[in-house]
Amino acid sequence: MNNTTVEHNHAHNSTKNIKTAFFLNVGFTIFELVGGLWTNSVAILADAIHDLGDSLSLGLAWFLQNYSKKDSDDKYTYGYARFSLLGALINTLVLITGSLFILSEAIPRLMTPEESNAPGMILFAIVGIVVNGIAAFRLKGDQTMNAQVVTWHLLEDVLGWIAILIAGIILLFVDIPIIDPILAILFTLYILYNVVKNLQVTLSLFLQSSPNNIDIDKIVDQFLQIEGVLSSHHTHLWSLDGENHVLTTHLIIVEKANKDDIIQIKRAVRKILGNLNITHLTLEIEYENEKCRMKEEK
Repeated sequence: MNNTTVEHNHAHNSTKNIKTAFFLNVGFTIFELVGGLWTNSVAILADAIHDLGDSLSLGLAWFLQNYSKKDSDDKYTYGYARFSLLGALINTLVLITGSLFILSEAIPRLMTPEESNAPGMILFAIVGIVVNGIAAFRLKGDQTMNAQVVTWHLLEDVLGWIAILIAGIILLFVDIPIIDPILAILFTLYILYNVVKNLQVTLSLFLQSSPNNIDIDKIVDQFLQIEGVLSSHHTHLWSLDGENHVLTTHLIIVEKANKDDIIQIKRAVRKILGNLNITHLTLEIEYENEKCRMKEEK
């Protein structure tokens, strides 16, 4: 299976999983709105509003992930994979906004705790954990930044419902309504911390930095171990969407190298890069006495 086929399969799976997460989230949001009115729970209604925003961002993520599967054309010669990264950026900002909204609702309740319907909280918490947990599990292991951010969306909801479940159980036995906002604040701060880290990674990828999990110096060192390769320069590595990467490099080879030698060098390079998800490779071969035009232009 070639790199293009693998790339398309990954994109297809990501789109399918995000689509599933979207419909689960929309259905549960409607369920929350009805339940929040039934239990007279401001906490559940606030979470329903948050989930409504999540649903909109998940819909956008689904659209952009699907759009990112388009083949390359004259306008986007590397394809549309970076639209998935755009989805990750937008969804990260939405998630940060949602987290700040939850904090704005929870912090005032530290001063004026409100009575809640404990049995209703427990019921909706169990359903919330199951629904969002299933959606998060579907996206487990997906390496695109878009899917990772969506996973954090869902994980935030799971942890939020765990907080509501714990609070509901405690409130069945002890009348301490302040426990609800305390747990909500702690879980939200944890999610916010990880989302900000993801935002840093996403912005870094947008600026075409090298992926954090790939050591470019180690790659160059391995290039230099190939028989017939004297040196390397203009080696550049960046990522299209956090999962599929692009690498370009110039290799200086011995003067006596012939066609078969060059073919062997190219094979050795592809072997070195085999497990790194390099879906686009540009390799320029230069003889040791040949002047590099890029150096001359500088």
